[in-house]
Amino acid sequence: MCAARATPDFHPGAIAPVGSIVATTEDLVIPAAIGTDINCGMRLLATGLSYDQVNAQKATITAQLKRVLLQDERNVPVTPQSFQALFDDGIAAWVAALPQQGLWQEVNFKRLLAEINQISGQSLITADSKYAPEAFFEARSIIRPSSLGTVGSGNHFVELQIVDEILDRHLAYQMGLKKNTIVIMIHTGSRDVGFYIGNRWQDKAKALWPANAKYPTSGLFGLADDEAHNYLQAMGVAARYAWINRIVITELIRKELMAIFKHDNSQLIVDISHNIILPEHGMNIHRKGATPTNDGEFVLIPGSMGDYSYVAVGKGNPDWLWSCSHGAGRAEKRQSMRSKKLCLIRIVCHGNVLL
Repeated sequence: MCAARATPDFHPGAIAPVGSIVATTEDLVIPAAIGTDINCGMRLLATGLSYDQVNAQKATITAQLKRVLLQDERNVPVTPQSFQALFDDGIAAWVAALPQQGLWQEVNFKRLLAEINQISGQSLITADSKYAPEAFFEARSIIRPSSLGTVGSGNHFVELQIVDEILDRHLAYQMGLKKNTIVIMIHTGSRDVGFYIGNRWQDKAKALWPANAKYPTSGLFGLADDEAHNYLQAMGVAARYAWINRIVITELIRKELMAIFKHDNSQLIVDISHNIILPEHGMNIHRKGATPTNDGEFVLIPGSMGDYSYVAVGKGNPDWLWSCSHGAGRAEKRQSMRSKKLCLIRIVCHGNVLL
């Protein structure tokens, strides 16, 4: 290991803490240092709609998004060939291989392909379809994975937010953000695919630990050389699935907003990962609940529900391993809250973005 850092929202997690950054040599990886929610990340979509426009349709928007995102009323067909293309060749190849059915009949593919360039880190990832779940390659013409286009549980969310304050108007103009307009922040990851790959490779790292060596008290087992390379290829499968999961959620939202407002001027600001290993600066940078902040790149830091979220620009500080916090953090560990009695009240809040 070369170095490690803890971000301001550092708190306990499964094995490795959330808010941790670990840098290793290029021939070493630690699967548990990013966990099983591989490529959990954030995506920010500018809708081009004002607060007044959206607020007037609030009930309809809520009902429609609930229907497609939470009640499984979506039609997202994919094929074994498109999954093969995704894992072996990348997101653009997946897009090219999609069937012209269901959701894909209404997608602006020119915009979708252009937005791949807004996905931070995707060009650094390679993958191999041999590490993907076999169900993706069953002998069927159409596959509809139950997790594709879903948010998941925990602290994952899709939130409509208001651009509340702009501190750098030139940067805001560059991003396409205007005060009092609505943006949508999406927080989710690779769902069951990440769980499948993460668990398998954490178990493998433990099984390959030298028989005469004491287990690390941290529970962080490393993989070196060829096994490190193989893990990164498997991790890449989950990472690419997470990216298309956020793409599908974006397109589902666009479809519903288009049906309501009869026009679509939305644009992706950035998609950024915070649970992933990226080959950067001659090292493998492991981030678990930590956001890359390479110089000049956009950064998203969500706040607690109803509080400010932030759009920022990275300064590329090597002292902090080119990283920052990925959110507001926690006052207490998740598990500790289960034993406490809480008095619940219903509070309706508007999310905000502070730029």
